[in-house]
Amino acid sequence: MKLYGILGYPLTRTLSPAMHNAAFRALRMEAVYVPWKVAPAQLRATIAGLRAAGAAGGNVTIPHKEAVVSLLDGLAGEAELLRTVNTIVRRGTRWIGYNTDGEGFLHALREETRFDPRGKTACLLGAGGAAKAVACALAKAGLAKLYVANRTPSRAQRVAALLARRARRTIVRVAAWRAAAVTEAARESHLVINATPLTRLPLDVERLDRDTVVYDLIYQPTRLVREARRHGCLASNGLGMLLYQGASAFELWTGRPAPIQVMSKALRKAAR
Repeated sequence: MKLYGILGYPLTRTLSPAMHNAAFRALRMEAVYVPWKVAPAQLRATIAGLRAAGAAGGNVTIPHKEAVVSLLDGLAGEAELLRTVNTIVRRGTRWIGYNTDGEGFLHALREETRFDPRGKTACLLGAGGAAKAVACALAKAGLAKLYVANRTPSRAQRVAALLARRARRTIVRVAAWRAAAVTEAARESHLVINATPLTRLPLDVERLDRDTVVYDLIYQPTRLVREARRHGCLASNGLGMLLYQGASAFELWTGRPAPIQVMSKALRKAAR
C-alpha cells in the first residue's frame, strides 16, 4: 500500500483526499491519500518521519510551500525557478519537489472562462507560493502587464523581481495594499486573481468593468466570487485549479494518465 498525503496547516478542510482516493480506486491501485496537519515548527520532523515511513510522495499547501524546499533532495521543472513546491515525488531514495499550480491554474482558467492572457493586463492579490506560480504561468502565456499587491510590500517586490528575470516581456507593477490602489489596478485589468486566503480584500468590486474576469484560488464559494457575479463579471473559484494541479501531481507520482472525470466528480461531491 503506497502512502500519499497533503501537508498543511491548519488544514481544517481539504478536498484533495477525496479526489486522489477516488482516482486510486478507479485505477485499482493499492494506494491511499491522507491529510497531514503539520504546524510550521513540526515540518522538518514530519518530513523526516515520512521519509522513514516510506511515503511515496504528496502535496504541500499553505504555509509550507516555500519552507519545504530546503528539506528536499532536489527541485524539478517550475519549482526550480519558483523555489516553491506543491508536489513531492519520491524517486528512489530522493524526494524531489515540483510545482503544478501554474499549469493547473491556466488549464482551469481557459476551460472555465475562455480567457486568453496574450496581450492582456492582470491584477494579482497575494505574493505567496501559489501567487508566484500563477504570475509565472500568466507571463509565460503572454500576459502584457501584471499588477501585484500584497500586505507585505517586500513580498510583492520579490514576485516582480522573479518575473523580471523570467519574463521580461511582461511589465510588472507593485500596487499598494490599499483599497484605492488595488481597485485602480483592478479597473485597468482584464483579469483579477485572489491568491490570498483572505475573504475580505481591499477591492471595490462595484467599480470593476463588467467584462473583467475574476478568479479566486480559494476553492470554496467566496465573497469575492459572489460579489463579482452579482456585479455581472464572469467569476470562478479555485475548484478547477485544484482538479488540474492534482491531476498533474497524480501523473508525476504514478506515471499513469489521471482519471480526470472520476477526480472531478469526487471533488464536486466533496465540495457540497
